[in-house]
Amino acid sequence: MSVLDDIIAGVREDLETRRAVLPLEQVRAAALAAAPARDALAALTPSAQRPFGVISEVKRRSPSKGALADIPEPARLAAAYAAGGAAAISVLTEQRRFGGSLADLDAVRAAVDVPVLRKDFTVDEYQIFEARAHGADLVLLIVAALDDETLKAFLELTVSLGMTALVETHTEAEIERAVAVGARLIGINVRNLKTLDVDNAIFARLAGLIPAGAIAVAESGVSGVDDVIDYARSGADAVLVGEALVKGDDPRDAVSAFTAAGAGVRAATQNP
Repeated sequence: MSVLDDIIAGVREDLETRRAVLPLEQVRAAALAAAPARDALAALTPSAQRPFGVISEVKRRSPSKGALADIPEPARLAAAYAAGGAAAISVLTEQRRFGGSLADLDAVRAAVDVPVLRKDFTVDEYQIFEARAHGADLVLLIVAALDDETLKAFLELTVSLGMTALVETHTEAEIERAVAVGARLIGINVRNLKTLDVDNAIFARLAGLIPAGAIAVAESGVSGVDDVIDYARSGADAVLVGEALVKGDDPRDAVSAFTAAGAGVRAATQNP
């Protein structure tokens, strides 16, 4: 069993516990009654105002590194991210391996006005309705965890609820599958979720496969400004960063520095 398979098994168990307390019908009703989702595509599309985006993550633990940060006040951390210019904020809600929760999502949603991503391993439509009910504007769809039919159905459901899907890939074949279902926000995770190995060079090898009109997000592997610059030079429109921010001394300044680094590459590319 791969690491991804093991994580998904736990996600399914925890999902059934929540479903027993709150049936799908009630979650769907709450999702449909929620305030409209923010336009994450607009926030992450490169523009004169924001040539490069940083998706800043609230992340307590990871399967590869263990405990990263305590984060007693996720709302305070999210507010610092937003003050630093984060284009969006990602909130881990998977509990067993990442120490996240829907309570973290609620706290962040109440604290910021920027789009919020529910970062989890989506394997059931229940989770998509749940995300919208808790105010998420984006959900994560991992291509490696879904067959084509389910991926397409989940993407369509996400869009129907006014949200945006960050469709995560790791291989050429997975990018082809993401493009085939019409994904507009495509992430390339340089971490192999089946082994947890990280290879930053993967982004440069695969970024050219993301078509014009889609937004390319580099995920994982950012330890500092140099990594952001490398990703931007390879075609990233945005980066998703967790560990480097939660372990740093000043998350606001770090987000600002990462955003400026990517924007600088954009400016140099457009005005050689």
